[in-house]
Amino acid sequence: MFIWEQTRGGARRAFTGRPGGVSRGPWSGLNLGLHVEDDPAAVHDNRRRLRAAVGRPVVWMAQCHGAEVATVDGLPAEAPRCDAVVTASDEVALAVLVADCVPVLLASPEGVVAAVHAGRPGMLAGVVPRALEAMRDLGAGAVDAVVGPSVCGRCYEVPASMRADAARVEPVSATVSWTGTPAIDVAAGVVAQLDRLGVPVTWVAGCTREREDLYSYRASRTTGRFAGVVTRVS
Repeated sequence: MFIWEQTRGGARRAFTGRPGGVSRGPWSGLNLGLHVEDDPAAVHDNRRRLRAAVGRPVVWMAQCHGAEVATVDGLPAEAPRCDAVVTASDEVALAVLVADCVPVLLASPEGVVAAVHAGRPGMLAGVVPRALEAMRDLGAGAVDAVVGPSVCGRCYEVPASMRADAARVEPVSATVSWTGTPAIDVAAGVVAQLDRLGVPVTWVAGCTREREDLYSYRASRTTGRFAGVVTRVS
């Protein structure tokens, strides 16, 4: 189920992959996204498997490619509409869904954790700094980050104007594709933001478009979603 997992500093962080689920067709594997036209019964089964693996209820987000942050103290009645969720509770796990965007898992020794969905719009809007602010409001001191697999700059071809817009916010994100066309490295932009804020980063290698064990919207428009998951541990 997990392609990467680490328990350190009072937090358990992990990224799922395609193996270990019941979805079929273009969503084959552990698709955790309910919004991608997969059989809902299969997705709910996959989510139950993830809940069993993390040992507690999972807080999902209704992600909208923005910079809204939700703070929860337990399992909400419905998924909050946001792109970052923060908690100091040890009763729930937090999850972010991706299929090319950058999943960011944040944790502090004080027991505050966050899951962040940083696509190109979210990176440019500052969703990661806003999540860090929300963590500070809950008493987080030192925070460290794990940045998960996402589409690499070489595989994220964009119009030149879009790259220019990204470069004005995060110059390091401007790059070129495998064929020399304009491209954006969203993860590099996210890591630059974290670095400026003094947040140590563990960057999990892997390009979603190049790996068969991960979902990629760029590779297959009809596809599933994998997850980054973070939870407090005693």
